[in-house]
Amino acid sequence: MTVLILGGAGYIGSHATDEFLARGYDVAVVDNLSTGHRAAVSDKARFYQGDIRDKAFLTDVFTQEKNIEGVMHFCAYSLVSESMTKPLMYFENNVGGAMTLLEVMQDFDVKHIVFSSTAATFGIPEEMPITEKTPQKPINPYGESKLIMEKMMAWQAAATDMTYVALRYFNVAGAKHDGSIGEAHKNETHLIPIILQVALGQRDKIMIYGDDYQTEDGTCVRDYIGMTDLIDAHIKALEYLKAGGQSDAFNLGTKTGYSNLQVLETARQVTGHAIPAEIGPRRIGDPDALVADSSKAQEVLAWTPKEKLADVIQNAWTWHQKHPQGYED
Repeated sequence: MTVLILGGAGYIGSHATDEFLARGYDVAVVDNLSTGHRAAVSDKARFYQGDIRDKAFLTDVFTQEKNIEGVMHFCAYSLVSESMTKPLMYFENNVGGAMTLLEVMQDFDVKHIVFSSTAATFGIPEEMPITEKTPQKPINPYGESKLIMEKMMAWQAAATDMTYVALRYFNVAGAKHDGSIGEAHKNETHLIPIILQVALGQRDKIMIYGDDYQTEDGTCVRDYIGMTDLIDAHIKALEYLKAGGQSDAFNLGTKTGYSNLQVLETARQVTGHAIPAEIGPRRIGDPDALVADSSKAQEVLAWTPKEKLADVIQNAWTWHQKHPQGYED
């Protein structure tokens, strides 16, 4: 039986592909390579280049892959700032792609899907830490599109025998331990890789946006989940569905928040570099803190995050040292 990984050439999808293969699964990958990298996909996985919004293409993939037992959905646009200026692009790609996928899954009687959702569905949360019962009130089109996708899957599951798990990530970071695959974006926006680019001499300094938040040191606090822990949750979610588990949503985080300055200091210790920093103005829409309560995932999926922040940064540092230009090396 085959696991179909959509967006399997992207940052998270490529790590999922690698780990599913390592655990003995048969894997097929779909990616349009708009942001992903063909070099990130193992030759042990069958690769199909195309867009899941193209129903004819996706139908052909499902026709060739006759024994799909589950789908991993990673192919969505995910930049908050971009979604604010191009909202229709986000709804067309994220929501439209999910709709086509669900139609094809129904056509081929594929029953299980694990969906990459996000903490952005909560917007500015009313409580901390954030539980699955915290009201979801997105404040940007990216988070709104993911929430719509969650609702689409819930309605489809209610109407058919399809089951799904929505995994709401907090801040994903890190790389495979050996540095063979990792994070490589054309225009990097994530804090940890930007900090490491400064350590590599590719940037002069790191800009910390705002030091007047309602946190201990005044900078934003986020919950960082390591890549190894994240992919382990996806595998456990699929196994949960295969064993008869009901459709559900789970928060994925560590229950521990780190401020931007704490992340910076940890990176200085891991890399041994000074990493100059400058405080800049706040960015619009950044909540003071986002920390997950992942008790539900630990209880239902038997999932426990193990990577500490220093481990996550060390793995990312190994990748960036080996591949300072990403997959263009």
